Amino acid sequence: MSTALVEVRTAVEKMAPQFKAALPAHIPVERFVRTTLTAVQTNPDLMEADRRTLFAAATRAAQMGLLPDGREGAIVTFGGKCSFMPMLGGILKLVRNSGELASIDAQIVYKADKFTYRPGIDLVPQHEPDWFGDRGEVVGVYAVAKMKDGAAYVEILSKNAGPWSTWWDEMARKTAIRRLAKRLPLSTDLDGVVHEDDELFMPPEQPAAPAQPPADPPPADTPRRPSRLAKVAEQAPPPAPADDDGVIDMPPGPPATDDDSPI
Repeated sequence: MSTALVEVRTAVEKMAPQFKAALPAHIPVERFVRTTLTAVQTNPDLMEADRRTLFAAATRAAQMGLLPDGREGAIVTFGGKCSFMPMLGGILKLVRNSGELASIDAQIVYKADKFTYRPGIDLVPQHEPDWFGDRGEVVGVYAVAKMKDGAAYVEILSKNAGPWSTWWDEMARKTAIRRLAKRLPLSTDLDGVVHEDDELFMPPEQPAAPAQPPADPPPADTPRRPSRLAKVAEQAPPPAPADDDGVIDMPPGPPATDDDSPI
């Protein structure tokens, strides 16, 4: 075991009382410490990052009541600093535990699937996958939340929407859930979790550049600087088995009836 890993292990174990004070009752602090140490062991970048930000990220995970296990959340690095990023499983867990929703789900849509949704008419999309045939390429993702009073909220994104257009599944579904959750009547604490990693999903605003004389355009093959989101995506552990971005923001549909089938 390397000296750096021993130092991190010792520091994390000493922080157990702080984690215990922040964790919800159903998560044993011993399990949280083990999961955090496993995350550090499986991602060498974490040991090379600023230790203070590493411990702060672990503390933030405990405050949210999520494990940094790659399913509920992940500790990632950018610029030598660590951050805790809630994953799809973690956001769904918090939303479901809030007691304010009847159900919430997100699904990927493929080209051969049957998919229809008429805003203002249909309560939820009608999605019929061909489970045993060739479903074709991915074309989009959607999220649906049903409230306990029967109302429903829908969020639909095309494959070309969002900064994750070149990689999908986990992050695409998570993005749909995040955008949907921002429109739901959630508690202040849960709303804060949904907005926790906005900086990772929204490109930072660039300061206005001074006026410059016209210049020749750069060659078409000029490499582009990788985005912060792409950097984080490369580090996030794999999951266990601007309104003008192409997103269709859907209004709440009509109240549910007995004929409405759940997603």
